Amino acid sequence: MTYKFNIAHLYAPYLNIYGDIGNIIALKQRCQWRGIEVSVESISSCQEIIGRDFDLFFIGGGQDKQQEVIAYDLAKYAKEFKSYVDDTNCVVLAICGGYQLLGHYYKPHTGDKLPGISLIDAYTVASNTRMIGNVVVKLPDGSTLVGFENHSGKTHLGSQIEPIGKVLLGCGNNGEDGGEGAHYKNIFGTYLHGSLLPKNPNFADKLILLGLQRKYNIKELNPLVDDFENLAHNLAVNFKR
Repeated sequence: MTYKFNIAHLYAPYLNIYGDIGNIIALKQRCQWRGIEVSVESISSCQEIIGRDFDLFFIGGGQDKQQEVIAYDLAKYAKEFKSYVDDTNCVVLAICGGYQLLGHYYKPHTGDKLPGISLIDAYTVASNTRMIGNVVVKLPDGSTLVGFENHSGKTHLGSQIEPIGKVLLGCGNNGEDGGEGAHYKNIFGTYLHGSLLPKNPNFADKLILLGLQRKYNIKELNPLVDDFENLAHNLAVNFKR
């Protein structure tokens, strides 16, 4: 049986900073290595997803100017997008600016609040502190995520939502509460940019498996030889600022 995995790259022309396309490349390649038929479609407006079938939505990061353009389109179709995610149990991976817009709002340094879609219980306020550098995160199962952050927005989670993990190195959501990212159902938000999935093959495979399980009776993916990926991961874990 050939599995099919459909990825929607939301706002690809606008939100693709710090190598966020690397996450799409990693997902696509890891599917192809397993013989999984994968498609990636660049989506410029949420209007384009209505009536379609996607297993994973990816939203990258961008500058405030790009976020302002995206925020109002996303808000316009917030009801449809939220219903789609709830009804299909598809996977959402949002990075930095995309992550911020999944919450209630993002307040930049100047201008009005940018509306979020309240897909997750969180909000973000720009600060005067630039949080930049390598990050190591400890997950609840004891494993680690590594990546690179570059943001001034401070994201705060509500009481009913958990971070992806605990920051061991770096700032994470806000540099204050020790959490990085947000996890709710099959929705994942994080400040870790384009090196996230290439350096974290286990996490990439988790997203692929979750996306496939909404359509197929599959319990695990065929293993891959991840020697180089794990080497990159371990070097990042042992990195010293």
